[in-house]
Amino acid sequence: MPVHESAALRALIDDRYGDLVARCRVAGVPLHDDAGVAERIRRTLLASDFAFDVWCRQPQLLAPQGLERLRSGSDAGARIDALKLPGDEAACMQALRRFRHAEALRLVFRDVNGLDELPETLSATSVLYEALLGVALDWSEHALATRYGHSRMHDGARQRLLVIGFGKLGGSELNFSSDIDLVLAYPHAGQTDGARPLDNSEYFIRLGRQLVRLLNEPTVDGICARVDLRLRPFGNAGRLALSFAAMEQYYQSEGRDWERYAWIKARPVAGDTAAGKQLQELLRPFVYRKYLDYTAFAGLREMKALIDAEVVRKDLADNLKLGPGGIREIEFIVQLTQLIRGGREPSLRVRGLLPALTACEARGHIAAARARMLREAYVLLRRVENRVQMLRDAQTHDIPDDLLSRERIALSLDYPDWGTLDAALAKHRAIVSEEFAAVLMPQGGRAASVPAADMVLWQRACDESLDASVLEASGFVPAAELAEALLKLPQAASVRAMSARSRERLDHLMPQLFGAARATAAPVPSLLRLCRLMQAVARRSSYLALLEEQPAARKRLVRLFGDSAFLAERVIAQPLLLDDVLDPRIDQLPFKRADIAAEIARVLTTLDEREAEAELDRINEFKASTAFRLGLAFNDGRADAVATARRLAALAESVVGAVLALAERELVAQHGRLPGDGSGFSVLGYGSLGGEELGFASDLDLVFVYDGRRAQALSDGPRPIEGSRWYQRLAQRVMNWLTVLTRGGRLYEVDARLRPDGSKGLLVSSLDAFAAYQKSRAWTWEHQALLRARPVAGDAALHAELAKVRRDTLAVPRERAAVLAEVSSMRSRWRAERDRSDERQLDLKQGHGGLLDIEFALQGLVLAHASQHPGLLGVTANAGLIEACRAAALLDATQAAILTVAHADLLQRSLACTLDLRPRIAPRDAQLEQLCASVRGVTDALGFVFGASGGAG
Repeated sequence: MPVHESAALRALIDDRYGDLVARCRVAGVPLHDDAGVAERIRRTLLASDFAFDVWCRQPQLLAPQGLERLRSGSDAGARIDALKLPGDEAACMQALRRFRHAEALRLVFRDVNGLDELPETLSATSVLYEALLGVALDWSEHALATRYGHSRMHDGARQRLLVIGFGKLGGSELNFSSDIDLVLAYPHAGQTDGARPLDNSEYFIRLGRQLVRLLNEPTVDGICARVDLRLRPFGNAGRLALSFAAMEQYYQSEGRDWERYAWIKARPVAGDTAAGKQLQELLRPFVYRKYLDYTAFAGLREMKALIDAEVVRKDLADNLKLGPGGIREIEFIVQLTQLIRGGREPSLRVRGLLPALTACEARGHIAAARARMLREAYVLLRRVENRVQMLRDAQTHDIPDDLLSRERIALSLDYPDWGTLDAALAKHRAIVSEEFAAVLMPQGGRAASVPAADMVLWQRACDESLDASVLEASGFVPAAELAEALLKLPQAASVRAMSARSRERLDHLMPQLFGAARATAAPVPSLLRLCRLMQAVARRSSYLALLEEQPAARKRLVRLFGDSAFLAERVIAQPLLLDDVLDPRIDQLPFKRADIAAEIARVLTTLDEREAEAELDRINEFKASTAFRLGLAFNDGRADAVATARRLAALAESVVGAVLALAERELVAQHGRLPGDGSGFSVLGYGSLGGEELGFASDLDLVFVYDGRRAQALSDGPRPIEGSRWYQRLAQRVMNWLTVLTRGGRLYEVDARLRPDGSKGLLVSSLDAFAAYQKSRAWTWEHQALLRARPVAGDAALHAELAKVRRDTLAVPRERAAVLAEVSSMRSRWRAERDRSDERQLDLKQGHGGLLDIEFALQGLVLAHASQHPGLLGVTANAGLIEACRAAALLDATQAAILTVAHADLLQRSLACTLDLRPRIAPRDAQLEQLCASVRGVTDALGFVFGASGGAG
């Protein structure tokens, strides 16, 4: 035993050793604790709670024969043939898990007792899972054969499933409690030869599911292997198994840079391994290009940015795998060289990290001194990672927080205490971080020269000797507020707490930001906001590194901070959005509701656990990111106002749908489902959401409706409730989750006052009550609101019934003069209460000739004429209503053109005000006055009397 263990640790080991001796005595297992046996058992107990648990479950492993198995230098492949799996599935799963536990115990025993070096431990772990995959696949094939026979190609030849191992399994360097990344494939199309033949595609999907079930499904004995199939083509949305031809087509047309990195380590691990070599040859041109491929830098930066965002999002700075200076950065350094040069140098096409590092060193691509430092860091990080996982068989890369666990890890690695090990880790991680930064340094990055004058400005700010006159002389006018901000930045607590490396990055970055801000149209506002951003990310070294190393993105960020106060504030509040500024795929946005919904679903599948709070956080991050990118596109002139507002509405609609699905899932878990098809619940979007004209800071007007035929029905869950209460709780949960404040802010502000009877009414109405209210009690202004309403989430069948209610309500014949009078009266009242126009400025929304004049005029025309022109009820967006009214001859071509141009221009100005954090009020320039005058001319000609704005006629 180590001589410096604490009293608490010594007591823990003594107690557990005594417990094992007693268990062996009860089970009749002879335990001979001489010849160093006791010492090795106690050292294993020092390192692993998992080992203690396995010994408690299988005390026979402490008998002489069991200990001989633990000491054996042969890996699991030497014993797998002796494993006879029962035909019964449950018994088979138990046998697999007990075998895995015994073999994993052997890995712990040999590792902590110094019988294996790290490469042997990682290799033996990989062999264990390959062996388990092999026997589990054999069992699964036999189980399916009784029903479906065996897979055949068109020529009648038999074929088997190919299981491809990725990541550390593919590299034969699997950590102790890692998941195993697999992709499933088969050579050719065809069908099975059994009594119930299946197409090969369906057969191999069923076979894959059975294989995963045997290994991954939790039982009383735990799981056998954590299986991850998300690396397959199209991820979770893709088929579980694909033919070789389909895979080749996918990677040729759809393959992404990160998939090239993934395939570096891929290798056949079970099934038809001979065919696997053929597949790898087919895909070699995708992975390794024929030329020196420096585009690999962009792919690596993209992956690193995503990882850095995840590190910040989950506070993983100390994560052994993903954190700065961690295992992933070492892998990236080596894999980058492999991808750039592997097409021309086959010797670099090796899978494991250490062999690949040796190959890169041998070819002179990584200097010997650098290779040695990387190798030493990798070995230490992987040894610590393995000990962390061996402690409790947990799939984690985070060092435990408690002192006892840290002491156990340190002593098991022959360090005298945790502090010494922690210092060693910090030293190596600093080296890795520095090496990684050097690899990714583009021209104009860290090596770029900075004007000496700007370096002096920042130095004077740090020395507290900067004053406004110096800043004004350098181009920042007026400079009083900026000088104060720059003097405060180095003294901020977050900056003072920075590591030396992070502070070095900040000191190098700030002078570059001076120069970039000076080149914008608004140097002072830009640099003021950048100072706040630097303070916000001071403790997030990855963001500083990204800004420092990517000059083009840095320039884009600085320009954005000068152009848009709103978007700048979003980045400062949510630095995660820096990834969206830096992302080279900034223009590749999902615009349609279905595409956005699919992307939200994909994002949620990346969560380790499907838990409501985590899912809401991820939805919030996605919403913020997408809205921010839409803001960037609008700000840069790449999208007009009408398209941007429509896309913002589609985003909100998708978010409401995702939150509703989450709320329904949680409610079903508590109370079960109500009888009937579908949920019987619908969310109606009113206002700017229903009208597909959402702004960057708009709230959502929502109304909730349910199928009243289920009001008295009971749900079928463990805590059944009546349908009316079920729907009330569902609506409340949707409201709460849309508005709750999370780490990323809140999704939306929600206004539900447009429901029947307003704030005095129930939050959720039955369909019949909704229809009755609209028919007999609703005011004209409520029918105006209903014109913009549309279902945005929920039950499609109920959507159809609501559409009929809306159509029947709005298509009632009305007297034109009465409608125009009521609409004019309501518009005049709103203007009197809300119009902020004066002689110099116009309220773009409420002002005379503004957006609401256009909206009210269109609503009045539709209400007055929908009975004769039902097609008017088919659209809710103002731009669409203008065209619909023109088609129905309610507007002539000139009037329609005037309203179209005015609507787009006013909306453009309105969104621009939001992006500049200004009220939607604009100076009365000649163009704006002419625009509003033309709108007033149209509304007057149509018979509306909307009155005048304050200060203008």
